[in-house]
Amino acid sequence: MSDNPYSNIRDHQMWRRAVSRVDPHMVDPAVDPKFTLDRNDRIATAGSCFAQHISKKLSSLGFNYFVPEAGVGLDDATRGRRNYGVFSARYGNLYTVHQLHQLFREAMEGARLRDSAWRRDDGRYVDPYRPTIEPEGFGTREEVEAAREEHLAHVRRVFEECDVFVFTLGLTEAWRSRRDGAVFPLAPGVAGGRFDPDAHEFHNFTIDEVRSELAGFVAALRDLNPKVNILLTVSPVPLIATYENRHVLVSTTYSKSVLRVAAQEACDAHAFIDYFPSYEIITGSPTGGMYFEEDSREVNAAGVAHAMRAFVRAYTAEGGQGVAPVPPAAASEAWQAAADIVCDEEEIERSIS
Repeated sequence: MSDNPYSNIRDHQMWRRAVSRVDPHMVDPAVDPKFTLDRNDRIATAGSCFAQHISKKLSSLGFNYFVPEAGVGLDDATRGRRNYGVFSARYGNLYTVHQLHQLFREAMEGARLRDSAWRRDDGRYVDPYRPTIEPEGFGTREEVEAAREEHLAHVRRVFEECDVFVFTLGLTEAWRSRRDGAVFPLAPGVAGGRFDPDAHEFHNFTIDEVRSELAGFVAALRDLNPKVNILLTVSPVPLIATYENRHVLVSTTYSKSVLRVAAQEACDAHAFIDYFPSYEIITGSPTGGMYFEEDSREVNAAGVAHAMRAFVRAYTAEGGQGVAPVPPAAASEAWQAAADIVCDEEEIERSIS
């Protein structure tokens, strides 16, 4: 049997040893991390809603969550209401790789986007590329533009100074401008603006498009910041709605599959990119859906705790200490960190309910 290539594989490579014989809430697919996080590392985050769990956990453990746009001078309540600290800068949810690379080109290369402000039904204005960032909106278009220039200055610091950049890929479906191809986090009309089929179009990014855009962003970021490490995750949260004429479950599977493949290919191509399997922890068959709330979409407290315990064990010197296992029976218990997650995508449901 010595010539059997599977003779010496490790336990985590075998389903029976890594899954079947392990309690579901103890399954840990985060193995052999490429790098670890030092407490002095400036750790920046961006992406979909689920990325916020990582920043919350790292902050609670005393790591250096890097937030250049922190709302200095504002009280805690105001900072929270105005979405400071949700991510490293107030860019809101960057659901697609195209949004991320678009923001990089705007901040670092001076790219200019045609849509500068959208008007809401109440007469206030919002930033088309982060429409929910100011709950009260802005009084004029000029205020929107001035706030964006200030925001981009903070974004530049994120890209230039971070030691680790954590990005959670969330969606492939997007709405974009027909005039310049700019990608929006929400369709015009959902949280501001008016949908115009002559000016706006729906697009569902393909694997080739996501792969190419991610490679372009990675190359640009490393040219700017040669020592940065990148940690990719895929959000386990299903689509809240699909614009494709098919079942939302089918669209969710397509979207997550494309993003998972793109993340893996980027990880395989570079020693400075790693992938953390939060998607697998939450959605994998061993847990049988027990990490979702009753709506089968929102991730519950037990699921978040499991993912964060695996993250801390893999990427920090703590090795998971202080992040105790949470059995399935605890899934219904409230956990404040999970309840405070900000998700722009929920505006879709509010806009049609």
